[in-house]
Amino acid sequence: MKRSVPLIIGNWKLNPITLSDAAYLASAVARKHKTTPEPYVAIAPPFPYLAEVGKKIAKSAVALAAQDVHYEPIGPFTGEVSAAQLKDLGATFVIIGHSERRAMGESDAVVRKKVQAVLKHRLTPIVCVGERERDEQGNFFGFVEAQLRSLAEVLPAAVMKKVVIAYEPIWAIGTGNTATVDDVKEMQLFIETVLTKLYDRPTAKAVRLLYGGSVKPGNAAALHAEGDMNGFLVGGASLKADDFAAIINAVS
Repeated sequence: MKRSVPLIIGNWKLNPITLSDAAYLASAVARKHKTTPEPYVAIAPPFPYLAEVGKKIAKSAVALAAQDVHYEPIGPFTGEVSAAQLKDLGATFVIIGHSERRAMGESDAVVRKKVQAVLKHRLTPIVCVGERERDEQGNFFGFVEAQLRSLAEVLPAAVMKKVVIAYEPIWAIGTGNTATVDDVKEMQLFIETVLTKLYDRPTAKAVRLLYGGSVKPGNAAALHAEGDMNGFLVGGASLKADDFAAIINAVS
């Protein structure tokens, strides 16, 4: 996956209500994206819909992603799904450490273990980082840096290059609020600076960075062109095939 080609991930969260609706939406996304290799596109349906959605996009350029994973490969973990199971279903990407998961108590240590499990099965982890709120003193930068340092504790440079980092300011998730282009660019530069300190400049430049937080057809082009990220993690707008296609087209 070339870093120069944008990556757009649609995170459906707990949507839609029925399997037939999920199949219809997946088919619509596949038709609109067709077989164009740029940008890279993936959709992450709820676990019960993974198999059916996978069938609907199998012959398209759209990849299958999962919204979460458990770090153990097998065992007495009721309600959990392993990386091996996700791979067997055809998943390529796995979202890890989303703010909504962290809000339920998921720690940096758990995120690390999940990332390692996903990489072991040669899947691509989409690791979410971001601040709950912004303060005038800039303390929120330390919050993001701590999340990155936690990953660096267990991932050598060669492995870190296989990780995708999704910056999602928590105050912009599902609120309708969006970080400004300047906010996104500032965080892009900051994340690369931190990764340079933790590793080196080539590694920092090799890690793909996404932005997530109320991305819409109306702001996608500016956020992509001026925010200087390598794609988006899209929430609500990915539930409407036309809106999701508009975001994809905005970075094409």
